[in-house]
Amino acid sequence: MARSVRRLLHLVLFWPLSKGLQSRLPAIKVKYLLLVWLGILIISWIIYMQYASYAELCRGHVCHMIICNHFRRGIISGSSCKALCDQKTLSLHRCMSTSSTQQVYVGLWKEKSVVIKCSIEDPVDPDIGPESVVRPELSLFDKPTRGTSMDEFKEMLHSFLKANLGEQSSLSTLVDRVISLADVNQDGKVSLAEAKSIWALLHINEFLLMVALQEKEHTPKLLGFCGDLYVTELVSHSSLYRLEVPVYLQTVIPEALSSGLNHWLAPSWPRRARITIGLLEFVEEVFHGTYGSFLICDASPYHIGYNTKYDCKMSDLRSVASEAAVRAFLKGRRCESNADCTYGRDCTATCDRLVKQCNTEVVQPNLAKVCVLLQDFLLFGAPSNLREDLEKQLRTCVTLSGLASQMEVHHSLVLNNLKTLLWKKISNTQYS
Repeated sequence: MARSVRRLLHLVLFWPLSKGLQSRLPAIKVKYLLLVWLGILIISWIIYMQYASYAELCRGHVCHMIICNHFRRGIISGSSCKALCDQKTLSLHRCMSTSSTQQVYVGLWKEKSVVIKCSIEDPVDPDIGPESVVRPELSLFDKPTRGTSMDEFKEMLHSFLKANLGEQSSLSTLVDRVISLADVNQDGKVSLAEAKSIWALLHINEFLLMVALQEKEHTPKLLGFCGDLYVTELVSHSSLYRLEVPVYLQTVIPEALSSGLNHWLAPSWPRRARITIGLLEFVEEVFHGTYGSFLICDASPYHIGYNTKYDCKMSDLRSVASEAAVRAFLKGRRCESNADCTYGRDCTATCDRLVKQCNTEVVQPNLAKVCVLLQDFLLFGAPSNLREDLEKQLRTCVTLSGLASQMEVHHSLVLNNLKTLLWKKISNTQYS
C-alpha cells in the first residue's frame, strides 16, 4: 500500500516535468543536500563558539565560591554577604561577561533584577582544588593590616583618592562617604573586614567612579557589596543598540547589515532624542564635577544604556577614567607616535617627537567622542525640518579639541546648543 502511494505521488509530482528537468533532478538534489549540510555545519560552529565562549567567560560559580569562602572566614564583609552566602536571596542568573577576569551577571535580589559584578584576577584551572583558587585572591584583602587606627585608615583613603582623582577640596567629603559605605552595620565603627572590603573595591575603577558620581542621575545606583563583589541597579537596556554581533561573526556578517538592523530595532526618534539629552547631561556632569573631571576613554554605544523611561544610564563605567589618572599615565611616558600616548581605547594625547615623550592633554574631549557616536544614533529618522541644523551642530561638535584654550567656553556653548535644539523639538510632548 505504501509503495503504491509513493508511486502515485511520484507521478503527480514529476509527470508534468520535462524529461530534461527530470534528468537533472539528481544533481539538484545533491546541490540542495550540500547546502543543507553547509547550513548544519555553520549552525553547529556557531553553537560550539557560543558554548566555548560561555565556558571561558562565565565563571560566576568561582566568584561565588571565593567571596563566600572569604566571608565565612571573616576576611571580608559587606551589605550583600549574608544574602549571597547564607540566605541565598542574592543569586546569579544570566551571564553578561565579556572578560574572564571581569564577571558580570544579571541576578535577583529582594525579588528585583540587579547586576552583580565580580573580579577574578587570576585565570583558574578547573582541575585544581578550591584551596588553590582562594589563596591567590587573599592578596586583594591584605590592606589595611590589623592594628590600623581609624585616623590612619582615613589618611590611607585620602591619599588614595588624591592619587586617583587629583587634588580636590571636596576629598574629605568623599572619604566620609566611603567610611559610611564601609560601615555596614551602621555602628559608627569600621571593622577590619569592612575596611579590607572597601579598600579592595576602591581599586576597581568602576566602583570608585560609582561612589564619586553616586548622586548623578545618569549613573547606576550602587545597591550593595561583599568583598570586591558589588551589586548595582539593572539598566533595562544596557546598550544604545539592541544587536551586538559576536566577534567570531563580525567577518561573516556585513557591517551595513548589522547597522541596518540596529537602526530598524532602535527606539523612535523622539525617544532617541530624550536619551541623547541625558547623555549630554552626563558629559556635562563629568566635566569639572565635584570630584574633578572624568574622561570617557571608550565612547562605545555598548557602554551607554537607558531605562524604561528612556532616561540615559551609563551601563558600563569601566571605560571612564579620572583626568588625574589619565594625566598620571601619560606624564613622562616614552613615545614614537601618538598611538603610544593612548589611555584605554581612545584617550589619546600627542607625542612630542623631539623629546619622545607624551604630552598630558588629551586631544579629543568627551563631547566630540559622543557626537561621533550620535551621528549614527541620532541622525537617521530625524525630522526633515531639524535634520540640517542637527547635522551642522554635530559636525561642529566632532571637531572640538581637547586643548585647554578651547575647552571652557566653546565646549559649553556647543553642548548647550545641541541640548536646546533637541529639547525644543520634544518639549511639551509625551516624550519630554
